[in-house]
Amino acid sequence: MSESIAIKETHYTFGGQTGFYRGKVRDVYYFGDLMVSIATDRISAFDVILPRAIPDKGRVLNIIASRNLEATRSLVPNWVVATPDPNVTIGYRCEPFAVEMVVRGYLAGHAWREYRTGKRTLCGESLPDGLNENDKLPHPIITPTTKAHVGHDEDVTREEILDRGIVTDADYLQLENHTLNLFRKGSELAEKRGLILVDTKYEFGKYKDGIYLIDEVHTPDSSRYFYAGGYQLRQDRREAQKQLSKEFVRQWLIENGFQGKEGQTVPKMTDDIVAMISGRYKELYEQVLGETLPEVDYGTILTRIERNVVNSIKSVNLEAKI
Repeated sequence: MSESIAIKETHYTFGGQTGFYRGKVRDVYYFGDLMVSIATDRISAFDVILPRAIPDKGRVLNIIASRNLEATRSLVPNWVVATPDPNVTIGYRCEPFAVEMVVRGYLAGHAWREYRTGKRTLCGESLPDGLNENDKLPHPIITPTTKAHVGHDEDVTREEILDRGIVTDADYLQLENHTLNLFRKGSELAEKRGLILVDTKYEFGKYKDGIYLIDEVHTPDSSRYFYAGGYQLRQDRREAQKQLSKEFVRQWLIENGFQGKEGQTVPKMTDDIVAMISGRYKELYEQVLGETLPEVDYGTILTRIERNVVNSIKSVNLEAKI
């Protein structure tokens, strides 16, 4: 599998475009108060963009996010206006809150790594003694992080968020309510697919004084899933859980001496590693949505994206909204 079929960057110039931003995994083109977000195949872990892009990753995540945003629209308004291409979402340009609302129903990942060092409080939330990795928590907890533009996000408590004035009291109350409601809905959706939603993160922003759900929702990059079948048996046997998430990428990096810390070097991403990660993303797609990822003509992806964006700009009349 050649990296040439993966979308590492885009370099479009669209009529009516007012700005551009390149994020960790998305290229964003601005049109006044609307934006065109292109999900590239870049991949990040430990807040570091890895050197090679992963074929199909962008469209896998964009399609899953689109389905879940539509499925949760009745709970909270979201930023999406149109999804004209498997790799593209067009939506409102919201002003993001500088926090990510991380919610956890199980002791896994970062929470477990903190817990096993002896910590019993995470972001102000108390955790009971005697838990094992991947145990279900007594109730879902919100463990927010600051949203860093550069470097690592940091754990933060509700009190610190309010004391620093990062979010107002009234807005934060709404964010908490939205987060728990979305997690409940996400758990229901996962259960229908034979999965357990272990933890996830939500990002919110303001648009015309309203709070909107932004970014991606319930994707394997923003969430961790366990297979429900055999979960309890694996816990009883203290076996690793079978899971769907980007955790396998993090584990590969950890095993090869990288956690995003100063002085560490990303291990070599061979063709076999890239192919393995790409294959796992296809598996994630099929399990989460219950359908096979459609075949595409890799040689025309960039042309297809450009054509679909241009046509969508015309159809939703973006230029008239600038």
